[in-house]
Amino acid sequence: MDNPTVDEFGSRRSTMYGPNGAVATSQPLAAEAGLRTLQDGGNAFDAAVATAAALNVTEPTSTGLGGDVFMLYRSADGEVGAMRACGGAPADATRENVREAVADEQGVAPEEATMPETGAHAVTVPGTARGWEATVEGFGRLTLADALEPAIEYATEGYPVTEVIASAWEHGEELFESDHAREAFLVDGERAPNPGETVRLEQLGESMRAIAEEGADVVYEGYIAEAIAEEVQREGGFMTVDDLADFEVESPDPVSTTYGDAEVYELPPNNQGLIALEALNIAEELGAREHPADSAARIHYLAEAMKLAFHDGHRYITDPDFEEIPPLESKSWAEKRAANVGEEASDVSFGVPDSNAEDADTVLLCVGDSEGNVVSYINSRFAGFGSGLVAGDTGIALQNRGASFSLDDDHPNRLEPEKKPFHTLIPGLLKRGDDDWSAFGVMGGFMQPQGHLQTLVGMVDDDKTLQEALDTPRWRYREDGRLAVEARMSTAVQNGLLRRGHDLEVLPPLMFGGAQVVRNEDGTLSAATEPRKDGNASVY
Repeated sequence: MDNPTVDEFGSRRSTMYGPNGAVATSQPLAAEAGLRTLQDGGNAFDAAVATAAALNVTEPTSTGLGGDVFMLYRSADGEVGAMRACGGAPADATRENVREAVADEQGVAPEEATMPETGAHAVTVPGTARGWEATVEGFGRLTLADALEPAIEYATEGYPVTEVIASAWEHGEELFESDHAREAFLVDGERAPNPGETVRLEQLGESMRAIAEEGADVVYEGYIAEAIAEEVQREGGFMTVDDLADFEVESPDPVSTTYGDAEVYELPPNNQGLIALEALNIAEELGAREHPADSAARIHYLAEAMKLAFHDGHRYITDPDFEEIPPLESKSWAEKRAANVGEEASDVSFGVPDSNAEDADTVLLCVGDSEGNVVSYINSRFAGFGSGLVAGDTGIALQNRGASFSLDDDHPNRLEPEKKPFHTLIPGLLKRGDDDWSAFGVMGGFMQPQGHLQTLVGMVDDDKTLQEALDTPRWRYREDGRLAVEARMSTAVQNGLLRRGHDLEVLPPLMFGGAQVVRNEDGTLSAATEPRKDGNASVY
């Protein structure tokens, strides 16, 4: 019989409380930029853009103007909505063209070529600048220039690098090959900065200043657009200025389900929000909450629900403009899938291969203000510094989100011109009452829906404080079929999972995501941040 408890584990941080504003994100200086924006008269939407822009500078290893941005929000007037600023493949990027282009590099025949993880063919149209602009102009009180001011200051005047980010920066030493890329992001063009070392990203700062003065058009129709297209084409890719000029921000309807007495909102496809909702529904159908908190039995049923949700999500989720997607978020779908779960670990395929997304890096921020706005905001370049390409002397590193495409004609996420790739990024919203809303998220590739599931179960089923829910030892189902756990998880629980047939491995804390939560409960704001990173929750 499974031991129903884990070793006693107290929170390593306190949940923060404040009456006027709250910002939670993975880098302290960026959180301060958001808080300053609130104090200067901006609302949660203005602060979200200010924080995201500052993260582009202070955590450039995980996010940037060359990537995409997504938002879920509950506004002060009660609207629940979404924003998706996610670009697609270039118009000339057919599977045939890309196969021919990469076959020689890979030393294979065109029919055997696979989608590269980096380089020009992994670059999709970046949505960030248009997304920032749409956020401020559609929902904010300040100007885009106001929101970008702290980021420009950090980029041009410099800031000291934190330990976690300095470690991640080392990836750039191998990734960046061109002189202009190394000059933009490496100290003396050679090395990553050391912890505490002050760096300046002056080229990126000048690009942000141009956006502040001219608007996002400079990225999609102006000199930055020309630099992006020239860089991609110089490296053999197909992106043109027309591809950039054609980009538009979307406002999709969020998808949702109920879980207990709560309601959970996610982004619809092409994002993986349906995976989180299906897992929640299956877990509820299985009665996972009936088992003691953080017990082997509870984790077993949650993990089995997650396996089925991944299998289905990776089979069906793609750009909805190209394929019809079944209602994975429905209770009836979960009821049928739950019938496949027993007391022993199942052998369920993780889903389609070659996604290159299991351990992707990104940033998340959550903001709440005294008016009642709560915002979950995600800005990402996909993996690390992205494709390895930097657009001329703009200081903008280009994303490699196109690596999630496949050159297999039968793959659900097969490459097609102007198609958006499968996207891991999923901001979240939790409603626990008419005046009780939380913005949340957990970053890290395929850890994201798993982090959503675990965080929500902690907050909803176990009534944990925000910070306790984030501090709890985590698990994650891996693409190879193993169940990874943190070393802090108790031996009794690990043994219980082994007895149920789970193939366990222990991974370091940074492999279990980067979570943030901001809650507005009857006008009281609270915030919690990821203890496994340089997280910061700031309130005032």
